[in-house]
Amino acid sequence: MRGGGPTLLWRALLTAALVCAIGLLPWLSRTDPALTVLKARSAERDPTPQALAAVRHQLGLSEGPLPLLGHWLGGLLHGDGGRSWVSGSEVLPSAVQALGVSLTLMAGAVAVAVCTAAAVCARTLWLGSRRRFGTRRRGGTGSAVLAALPEFLVASVLASVIGVQFGWLPALGWYGPPWMILPSLALGLPAGAVLGRLLDDLLPGAFAEPWAPAAAARGVPQSSVARKALRRCIPGLLPNLGLFVVSLTGGAVAVEQIFDIPGLGQLTLRAALAQDLPVLQTGTLTLVLLAAIAGALARLTARLLIGPALRDGALHSLHPPAPPARSILPLLYGALLAAVIALGLPRDPLALDPAAGLQAPSPAHPFGTDALGRDILARVAHGALTTLGIALAVSAAALVTGLLLGLLPRLSGPVADTINAVPPVLAGLLVTGLAGSGPWTPAITVAVGAWTPLATHTSALLQQERATTHLTATRALGATEWYLLTRELLPAVLPPVVRHALLRLPGIALNLAALSFLGLGAQPPSPEWGLLLAENQPYAEPAPWAVLAPAAVLALLGALAVTAAGGVRIPRLRRPPSSHPTAPTDRPRGTAQTVPEPPHTHVLTPPGSQRSRQDGLR
Repeated sequence: MRGGGPTLLWRALLTAALVCAIGLLPWLSRTDPALTVLKARSAERDPTPQALAAVRHQLGLSEGPLPLLGHWLGGLLHGDGGRSWVSGSEVLPSAVQALGVSLTLMAGAVAVAVCTAAAVCARTLWLGSRRRFGTRRRGGTGSAVLAALPEFLVASVLASVIGVQFGWLPALGWYGPPWMILPSLALGLPAGAVLGRLLDDLLPGAFAEPWAPAAAARGVPQSSVARKALRRCIPGLLPNLGLFVVSLTGGAVAVEQIFDIPGLGQLTLRAALAQDLPVLQTGTLTLVLLAAIAGALARLTARLLIGPALRDGALHSLHPPAPPARSILPLLYGALLAAVIALGLPRDPLALDPAAGLQAPSPAHPFGTDALGRDILARVAHGALTTLGIALAVSAAALVTGLLLGLLPRLSGPVADTINAVPPVLAGLLVTGLAGSGPWTPAITVAVGAWTPLATHTSALLQQERATTHLTATRALGATEWYLLTRELLPAVLPPVVRHALLRLPGIALNLAALSFLGLGAQPPSPEWGLLLAENQPYAEPAPWAVLAPAAVLALLGALAVTAAGGVRIPRLRRPPSSHPTAPTDRPRGTAQTVPEPPHTHVLTPPGSQRSRQDGLR
């Protein structure tokens, strides 16, 4: 917890900058805030000059953004968040009520996510506790498909099928526990699949540590071994879990829209679209405070779980014992995705045929047609060029940024928490106001927050890797910080972070799809995948193929990314055995400090050699 004062100051500065940017939003968007507020109050009222002047006078817009921000901050210090520009009601009670709804929904989603993550890594726990990793094969196709499904698509399917067609659970409103089941499933299933994959990636390294075979040899119950392995791996994921908790609170905008839940995400969405600054500023400040609390609790819990080993440098590296067996699944999924794109590229994605609207799949239209008679296969194939290209570019930028900022946790931690707390629709509006509206605006919006989980993961792994015994020994022998970073830390951290970035690749495409679903991404007639899902979502019941086709291709991308991520292994930089590795130090010329190989493995010598060595000592 060293450096807490500067970190708190840095976090306060970031929060103040975000609140000021929100206060400037009507002026950044280059629109008349009086006109926007007037339309939000009554869409039928004519925007006459007299009406607009009355709104400006009532809200004090003629004074400019800075006096308005000062009045709001002054009232907030006295427990008054102001009044809504649209409804005229007090902001703070409505924000507290919306926060309570969002926290309840978040609790249900976290419970679903934990159960999903447990199901994803159950096989690894079973094999590891029984020392049977020799028979383990990398799978994860089901979890990859689940992680790649958009939350708004899962919510739409659950609402239309389970809520409307079968009538098993209520699909609209928020009146009690039954109403939170479907939205909790929609939010928790994809998040749990991602967390489960990250945990499944760390567990083999935990079971390969010396304590695991020693516990098995002493007859420790297998369930106890599995619990201790979980305790060893969970601290590295707790910071990411904190990010998930905040995103499930303020980032659940699309799900709250579909199920008509009066949560904080829907409150900020409506306030952002109506430019209702008091509501928007109060809601965003609430999310930022929640992010700070969740991040602090996650880091504190991680320290408590690891215990004094983190302080004393007594940890072992969580390296997998061996690379996974080769699999043809990435080649199979890649071939299927390439075949879909190749079959659809010769077709025209913009050809209209209203008479053939919503036709079922047939030899002429293998994926069917949409409401305007356009071929869905053609639109999916042409949209892949845009969606995959942007997703790959954003993923690469997020990986590099996350690795670099993850090396500076005191700098990047507060930034990641603050950015993660901003709802996607608000981030899109801010980016649009600063960078303008263009084809790259959605990509910039997604890239602004895509690096945060990778930086958080890098910082958590580096914290544990710095406390390992071999690093302590290498540092004691005179290794410089640059030597430790390039030869020990980065080779240990890069593989899991790169696999995490590949796992996030479908999520990047999902975020682009979510922006299109909310109307901030690609615009018609673009065949971008998110726009395809948004356009065809109203026809999910009479023509399910219109939604299932792009969703299936998106899930195929997720399966390809996850199965390919299982094979990412970056070898450590080692010198040839004939030369002794040396670590450059600041010693005078003519002296050298030899740094032996870190004790990752123990070499067993034959009994005869040990006996002869003992005879020589005698």
